[in-house]
Order: sequence, then C-alpha cells, then structure tokens
Amino acid sequence: MEKFKFVTEYELRASPKMLFPYISTASGLSQWFAAKVNTLPEHRFDFLWDNESHIARQVSLRQNKSVRFEFLDTAENGHDNNYVDFRVDQSELTQSTYLRITDYSTNTDPEDLQDLWDGLMEKLREIVGS
Repeated sequence: MEKFKFVTEYELRASPKMLFPYISTASGLSQWFAAKVNTLPEHRFDFLWDNESHIARQVSLRQNKSVRFEFLDTAENGHDNNYVDFRVDQSELTQSTYLRITDYSTNTDPEDLQDLWDGLMEKLREIVGS
C-alpha cells in the first residue's frame, strides 16, 4: 500500500517549554492525541485508539524542540514504518510558537488528514489555553 507524507503547522500560544510535555510524554499525549498512552521499556509507547493498541518507538527526541514516534510493524513491501513527527519552532521576530506535524502513513487523503489534525489541535489548544 502506498504511503503519504502529510505536513501541517499550527500556531499555539504556549512556550516551547510548556508545550513540549504534551507532545513527548505518555501523560501529555493521553490528554489530546490518543485515548490512552502507556510507556514501555526501550523508548517504546503503546498508543490506544478505538480500543486498538499501536506500539511505537520514540526514535528521536530534542528537548523542547522535536520528537518522532515510529509505529512498529507498519512497514509494507519494503517501505518505511508509519511515523508522526512533532517539531516546535518559535519565531524570533514575533515570539509565536508553531507546532509542525509530519504524519507519514497509508492515509493518502489530505482533506481527511487536515480534518483529523484540526480536531486534535482544538483539543490541545483547550488544554494549553491557546
């Protein structure tokens, strides 16, 4: 099955230091990204959506900057595993904080993905008071 790389960006009224725990920890991700997230050994996380478990490995982490989760066992026909990458940037000019999301998966519908992430960002904005 073909994979698609979807990239979107959102402005949030929160400092990178305040936002980072919501994109990098199990407790933070459980509040807006998945129904439940559990930490496993060896930098792995168990994401629960629709009562289905999805194991991901945290493949990169830069404090207050970025984190990437690669979903194990999603490689098909020699293609890469699905992943989601969260990157926090702050404009030096305006001091605005931006969250750039890269969603690499088998969902190839950009409108569907935009709607999905817009909904998730609404939840996150409510939590961080943005």
